[in-house]
Amino acid sequence: MGFKTLALAALSATAIFAQNIVGTWQGTLQTPNRPIRLVLKLTRADDESLKAMFYSIDQTGQGIPGTAVSFKGSVFKSTMPSISGNYEGTLSSDGSTIKGTFTQGAPLPLDLVKATPSTEWAIPDPPPPPKVMAADAKPTFEVATIKPSSPDAQGQGINVNRSGDFSTRNTPLFELIKFCYGVHGKQVVNGPAWTESERFDIQAKFDTPGMPGANQLKAAVQKLLTERFGLEFHREKRELSAYVITVDKAGVKMTKSQNNGVPLPGFGGRGPGAIGVRNATMAEFADFLQSRVLERPVVDQSGLTDRYDFTLEWKPDPSQLGPNPPAQMPANIEDRPDLMTAIRLQLGLKMESGKAPVEVLVIDKVTKPTEN
Repeated sequence: MGFKTLALAALSATAIFAQNIVGTWQGTLQTPNRPIRLVLKLTRADDESLKAMFYSIDQTGQGIPGTAVSFKGSVFKSTMPSISGNYEGTLSSDGSTIKGTFTQGAPLPLDLVKATPSTEWAIPDPPPPPKVMAADAKPTFEVATIKPSSPDAQGQGINVNRSGDFSTRNTPLFELIKFCYGVHGKQVVNGPAWTESERFDIQAKFDTPGMPGANQLKAAVQKLLTERFGLEFHREKRELSAYVITVDKAGVKMTKSQNNGVPLPGFGGRGPGAIGVRNATMAEFADFLQSRVLERPVVDQSGLTDRYDFTLEWKPDPSQLGPNPPAQMPANIEDRPDLMTAIRLQLGLKMESGKAPVEVLVIDKVTKPTEN
């Protein structure tokens, strides 16, 4: 009887200790650019599982859902697919602090303190959902400025903000053609060398209010390239080596996106062999792979129509590192699987190589743009 009583008492203490993790936690992340305050709210669902919601209160009031939430022993873990992040920390013996690490690319220390009603940081109201263009709208750019990029500019990007304004940074025309026509580089031929070597910054405003859908955005960029770069081409069918994406027999492992009405995806580099993907369909993910990562076209045959958030990490081969590979690789690079295996294990997708008839854009005419 004494043994049973002791076991019960120990169980009770464990349950009380586990409950200490529930509540509001807060701490400051010291990023290279500036300190950012983070709030973590932990609750328990009806089935006693933990639910996590993160807030980056110096950036937005929008909650960032945590997934794969666990608390074992004194170790708390959660991933944040929508920002390609994760957090792992150890709860102190008195249940007042969590000493841990936040990872979104490079790992950074993040220690959290349990807040009380009087010490809780205020969480700002989340931004309203973006105004979305009508599905039948056919927007064009009413104003567009095109300038050569600074010679020492690093990286590149194609972006649409919440107001719907379009911009590019340090981007060659070749990449814009791939983007707006949804093709791989091998599907764009006969262009002069400057279309790949010279880079441009573009600022453009739509003539229709709201954030465009992907097809509306691409159509507007196509018209911009015709009007400002004088782009003319014809199409041919050629049989090329390609990759085909399908669902693996184990099933999809990605998280459906909580996109709050945003009609466009986001793709962010997390260092060599790592990307964070937000709010993307599989067709958009295939476009990203063929334009940024792989040496041949990628065809989506998954049949998936939802939008997903996920992080993908793999060990890149030399062809995936580009002409200027980084001097320093991530510490865990040798432990990562190759790209095909990573896509299967981490996303629940299968990518296989083969040949397929694909459309090729043969450039007939193109000129360097005037600035305005």
